[in-house]
Formats: sequence, structure tokens, C-alpha cells
Amino acid sequence: MTPPKTAGTNANPHPATRSSGTATLAEIAREAGVSAPTVSKVLNGRADVAPATRTRVEELLRAYGYRRRRAEATRSPLIDLVFHELESSWAMEVIRGVENVACDEGLSVVLSQSAGRLTPGRTWADQVAARRPHGVILVLSGLDESQRALLTSRSIPFVVLDPAGDPGDDVPSIGATNWHGGLAATRHLIELGHTRIGAISGPTRMMCSRARLDGYRAALETAGLPADPQLIGSGDFHHEAGYRMGLDLLRRPDRPTAVFAGNDLQALGVYEAARELGLRIPEDLSVVGFDDLPVAHWVGPPLTTVRQPLMEMAEAAARLVLDLGRSSSATVATRVELATSLVVRSSTGAPPA
Repeated sequence: MTPPKTAGTNANPHPATRSSGTATLAEIAREAGVSAPTVSKVLNGRADVAPATRTRVEELLRAYGYRRRRAEATRSPLIDLVFHELESSWAMEVIRGVENVACDEGLSVVLSQSAGRLTPGRTWADQVAARRPHGVILVLSGLDESQRALLTSRSIPFVVLDPAGDPGDDVPSIGATNWHGGLAATRHLIELGHTRIGAISGPTRMMCSRARLDGYRAALETAGLPADPQLIGSGDFHHEAGYRMGLDLLRRPDRPTAVFAGNDLQALGVYEAARELGLRIPEDLSVVGFDDLPVAHWVGPPLTTVRQPLMEMAEAAARLVLDLGRSSSATVATRVELATSLVVRSSTGAPPA
């Protein structure tokens, strides 16, 4: 009589007990109860797989920490560039930077946006898996756990540019010295003699907005000036928010004599509000922006702003994602911050007497 097999003898180990990354496609297929070609279809983002099967295979790929060998990962000559919004000249500077590197490498750029969400939808992740690009750059966005696992299992590297939140210690990212920029902008206004300085930051959910506003507060505190909460508001980085909040600030009986706007588009909104109220820039109101978009040079008067090196940041992100794709070693988390700098033009001066 043949003795019974003991538990685990010749049995497929459960993902939780197997060491990470040791499973083959055949083993994953066997555990999922499907064929190896079906697992391959899931890896390649093919649409002809039942949703329940796809979910089961993805769970096993994630549980085993499966990572496709780079030799197996035939790549398309593409870089995926994902914006949370694709509406402004800010985005154009980023596109130019990525295009510069892609052109040098003989690659093309695929643009997509997540309609204001901080993470793209699942359909996007499947499309990326099917395209098999050299890498993915996410602008003011991020990935959820399942999306990260999907890209990792396909050996598709990704980098976050100007992360909206904390990307995590294991996510490569490129940013700028936002806190220092907010500090420099506000310190410049203080040195001109302003003591009532308004601030129109960007969305509070975005790390760059909070950092710029923290720099503003630090400059006031260092100068012994109070940060009046009535003079501080949060916009959305669009012109309309700067105009609307600018009107609110400038209609106050104790209005500020200067405004630090969280980006150039909001600063231009403040320009419009000042014109509507008959205030002259900089004689009656000083304005500082952030980004140094091309429009800051030719608007009247030319805008004092904090230069964020957007094109250079985008170029750095593109080079980093390509370097990660070429590396045969495990991905090393990289956090790079490029320096901001104050560009003084004609929109700032001494406060009115």
C-alpha cells in the first residue's frame, strides 16, 4: 500500500511561504489553474483574458514578487509621460524636457493624463503593460500598490516628477527645492519693506504647495512678522484661482501690499484682479510668482518669480528612468531635488508710503 503524501510533498508552495521572486511563469500558471501562455498574455497586457483570471494571475505575480527578466522584456521605443492635468504652459516645459532626452535616444513620447486624479486608472496600467515602454514618468501623480506591482513585474521602470505627496522611500523621484523657493520669494518682499504679505498657495494635497507655503511662513517668522491666516489662501494653480483670491485679498480694508502666488498662473490672476481694482504693479502692489514660465518675461510688468527648472527636471527624470531600465541590478531609490532661484524683475518694489 502506498503511504499518503505528507503535507507539502511535491505540492506547490503558497506564495506566503515561498521566497520572493523565485517562481517561474509555469509555476504561477499551475497555481492559477491556467496555461503559461495565459500568464504571458496577462504580463503583456493582452485584452483576451477573462477579468477573474487576470485578477488571479496578477495577485500571484504580486505575491511571488515576480519580475520579468530584462532579456525577456522586449521594449517599444517609447517613454510614457503621465500628467494629472495637461492644460498649461507648465506642462509644455516638462514635455520639452522629456522630448529632448527621448529624441537623443531615438525614442518617442506617449502623453496621457489622469483627469486630475493623483493616480491613473487601472485601464491605463494595462495599456502601459501592452505598450512595454522603456519607462514611465508620472508628473504630480503616483501609483497605487497594484499598479506599481504590475509595472515592476514587467520590468518597466518608473519615476515620479514633482511628486504630489510623499512617493515613499523606494520610489525614484525628481523634484525642486520648493521650501527654499518660498523662503526666497518672501524674504525678497520683506527686504523691500513689506510687512503685510499675502499668499495664494496651490492645492493643500500637493507636497510642493505645502513646502512653498512653509517657506513663506519661515521667512515671516525669521523676520519677526506674524503669518496672518486672513492673508493666506489655497488655490488650484490656475489663473482663475489667482484672480478670485486676489480680489478677496485686495478688497480688504487692510489689504496686503504684496502677494506671493504659488505659481506664475495664479500670479497672473492677481495681476488681473489688481487691474480691475485700479491698483498699479508694483507702485501699489508687489507680486511674486513661482515657476518662471516663458510668459513671466513678457507680461506687463515682467514678473518677479522663483525659477523652477522645469525643463531640466524633466530631462533628469527621463535620464533616470532610462538608466533604471538599463541597470541589471536591483532598483535603487533615488530622490533628486534641483535648485530653485529667485528672478527679480519689475513686479516688485517698495510698499506704498
